[in-house]
Amino acid sequence: MPPRKKEFYKTKLGKYYLGNADILLANQLYKDIKGKVQLLFTSPPFPLNNKKKYGNLNGEDYKQWFVGLAKLFSDILTKDGSIVIELGNAWESKRPVQSLLHLESLIDFVRNPKANLRLCQQFICYNPSRLPSPAQWVTINRIRTIDSFTHVWWMAKSDYPKANNNNILRPYSDSMKKLLKRQSFNSGLRPSEHRISKKGFLKKHKGSIAHNLIEIEPIKENKSIRMPGNVLSIANTGANDYFMKACKENGISPHPARMPLELAAYFIEFLTEPGDLVLDPFAGSNTTGYCAERLNRKWMSIDVNKEYARQSVYRFYDPELNSKVSFK
Repeated sequence: MPPRKKEFYKTKLGKYYLGNADILLANQLYKDIKGKVQLLFTSPPFPLNNKKKYGNLNGEDYKQWFVGLAKLFSDILTKDGSIVIELGNAWESKRPVQSLLHLESLIDFVRNPKANLRLCQQFICYNPSRLPSPAQWVTINRIRTIDSFTHVWWMAKSDYPKANNNNILRPYSDSMKKLLKRQSFNSGLRPSEHRISKKGFLKKHKGSIAHNLIEIEPIKENKSIRMPGNVLSIANTGANDYFMKACKENGISPHPARMPLELAAYFIEFLTEPGDLVLDPFAGSNTTGYCAERLNRKWMSIDVNKEYARQSVYRFYDPELNSKVSFK
């Protein structure tokens, strides 16, 4: 008989469970959330060559484990729910060659015949502040460039999952603001053979449609990040600074692979509505739960590492969140 589910703490909108996500979701939590998760958003352990504290498998073991999650994740989704998974690049051991393992795992995950999934869209999360990696080939031998982005894959059981890009509109650029003010632009035939009508860009909306390239920092110097306004408000709360400060004050080494607040908030806003349930089965320091709570979504997070579960609590002590934490 599997061990009982262990609720580590809860807030007004969510719960953090301590344990193995595979086991908890397949057994103790299955009946509670089957068909109820609107967004499963996570960054699972990557297939790394060196073992990390947050856990990871390698090679064929990783692939079998990852692909095996597809049916389970599909079962707990609503009919119009989404799965969004961030996957970093993988490298061959002791070779300056990228591995195809993460891509093969992703393809087989989507194609798992028991899961009925399809790939809705691919996103790129670019972070210029990432440390030079893989270090051997970038900073020592200097034969590769810095691996500075991760892939984010959006999947669903339906061709038309719940999604609204009006929720993640970006602020207009200065040039677009000028265009809207003068109410004219260079219309007509483009080199791509698309014909732009005279009024095609003159209607004023609340912002421009977001791109599938997510900048954590600006690509160009002196360029402002045009993240959606509501996402930027999450990033600007200083919650990440609060969390890091709390960890430092309490002698805690923060999770080494923390999810950017901007990334979690982006997809929560895009693919859910207030009151929907958001699940992160590999929650770590619980960025997903924190953003869900701020955005008035219900959330459930799971992690096997008690150290990361403990430090995640500090996110909810952020005074701007005004959340009450209680322990089981």
